[in-house]
Amino acid sequence: MSSLTNFAVSIYVVHVLGAVQFGAFSLAYVTYAFALTASRGLATDPLMVRFSCTGLPTWRRAVASCTGTAALVGLTAGICVFAAAAVLDGPSRVAFVALGLTLPGLLLQDSWRYSFFALGRGGQAFLNDTIWAAALLPAMVFLRVTGNANVFWFVFAWGASAAVGAAIGPLQARVVPRLSGAWGWLSSHRDLGPRYFAEGATFSAATQLRTYGIALILGLAAVGVVQASATLMGPITILFLGMSLVAIPEAARILQRSPRRLLLFCVLISGGLAAAGLAWGLVLLIVLPRGLGGWLLGPIWRQAYPLVLPQALFASMGAGAGLHGLGAARRSLRAMILTSSVYLALALVGAVAGGAVGTVSGTAVAAWIGTLIVWWQLRAALRESGHARSNDKDPPPGTDPA
Repeated sequence: MSSLTNFAVSIYVVHVLGAVQFGAFSLAYVTYAFALTASRGLATDPLMVRFSCTGLPTWRRAVASCTGTAALVGLTAGICVFAAAAVLDGPSRVAFVALGLTLPGLLLQDSWRYSFFALGRGGQAFLNDTIWAAALLPAMVFLRVTGNANVFWFVFAWGASAAVGAAIGPLQARVVPRLSGAWGWLSSHRDLGPRYFAEGATFSAATQLRTYGIALILGLAAVGVVQASATLMGPITILFLGMSLVAIPEAARILQRSPRRLLLFCVLISGGLAAAGLAWGLVLLIVLPRGLGGWLLGPIWRQAYPLVLPQALFASMGAGAGLHGLGAARRSLRAMILTSSVYLALALVGAVAGGAVGTVSGTAVAAWIGTLIVWWQLRAALRESGHARSNDKDPPPGTDPA
């Protein structure tokens, strides 16, 4: 539901604003994604790894600190975004101002989603995301009717609607976020949180630098075209993100029940999602020229069409769920640093060499190289955990020594 909402907003915004303002919206969105990965690394990833198999009282104590940490990250990130807006101009500046105002609510709402999935209550997460969507729809209609359809108000309406879901979360969970618990949470999970934060921040930074690099090399309109092609993959992105919510807690449960099945679990996720992505790409190649392209993206679809096939060739990193389930934060971070470096380098080289098609093709190649790197790290982590079970002096499986 969350991804579907973002997909619908992107389609609507590109229709109303055009390539340049949609490019500014995209810059704000990737900045939000960077803050989101920081929040997940410090707050919700440790919750998913360590509190997916606990009782309700333990879960509530953990969630109070986890959501408080997410809210604090949102406040801090909002201040940083305001500082960045001060040095920008034009559509990008107003988009960043709107994002800075709404980041605390956006990150808190996301933490409720992960908290509910850690407890195995996906229905509660679905309900919270549906509340966000229900608040967003009339806000978008109001902006169009009143003539305030610009990038500032679109970003603000999107973020403020998420804050409605963030406010409903405590009523659903019967848990109040504790900002004062953030330091204790970070301290208790210092073996995981900082590494998961660095892992998420590394990839998000690479994504941001790629987006900013495209803007510098090819122009802001090219950013809008690349983002529009990614928007066309929305249904598969929804599937990817939905599976990520399930995969980590399920990997942790499989590790407790039958560790030997973890590799098979990761293989099935990787293969299934990669096949689904390719199949959707082939469908788009057929139906976009038959009217769907203009209906979804308006005139910009012709520029986005050549990017569909390389977008569909992205690999799925199911092995990453295995690394998180193992709690192998050190190896997970190492894999992400290597993968992100390859991703950024090939994306920028592709932009210089082949424009928008080149940058998307470069990132697709980087995704497959990254998949090999992550699988290599997963196999190494499994060997280490097997050694740990045979040696009482070493830490137990699911921990990652500093």
